[in-house]
Amino acid sequence: MKNRLKELRARESMNQTDLAKKAKVSRQTISLIERNEYMPSLLIATKIAYVFNEPIEQIFIFEKEELE
Repeated sequence: MKNRLKELRARESMNQTDLAKKAKVSRQTISLIERNEYMPSLLIATKIAYVFNEPIEQIFIFEKEELE
C-alpha cells in the first residue's frame, strides 16, 4: 500500500508532530506509516483523512495485486 502522507503534510506545511497531534496518534505512528512499515487501522486512516479533508482512498492507495 502506498500513501501520500508526506505530500499532504508538505501541502499543509505540517510536520509529523503536527499531523500526529491533529489525528490524535503518536508521531512514531505517522513515521511508520510514511515509511510503509505499519498499515494503519481503519480508525487511524479515517482520522488522518479527516485532518486532510480527503477520502481515505486518495491517501492510502492499494496496488491492484494487493487486492486480488
